Amino acid sequence: MEIRPIHTKKDYLTALSKIEKLWNAPPKSLDSDRLEVLSLLVEQYEKIHYPIHDPDPIQFLEQVMENRGLTRKDLEPMIGPRGRVSDILNRSRPLTLEMIRKLVNQLNLPADVLVKPYPLKEAFAA
Repeated sequence: MEIRPIHTKKDYLTALSKIEKLWNAPPKSLDSDRLEVLSLLVEQYEKIHYPIHDPDPIQFLEQVMENRGLTRKDLEPMIGPRGRVSDILNRSRPLTLEMIRKLVNQLNLPADVLVKPYPLKEAFAA
């Protein structure tokens, strides 16, 4: 099997097809090595052509709440009283560094997503 760089969508689809055929290759075999190299090439192509951007911090927090079955009350130990949680989720007030630290530590959330800038309500009105 010849392994080449992925330049086009056709190359990409061909590489995916080859990966599928090699998926159950025995460890430490030649096919396993081919699978690893093809996977790296596909990963690089996808980073360039299909990037996945980090979500908006508030959208991310709302998604985490939904997925984990959390309520606004569950966020109070990390964010503060009910009104402050409401202000954060309604984008009237930004997350503070202390809130982010607590969310990271208590909910095991990625800090790099939560520290990203996001629009507040005033920005929507402008």
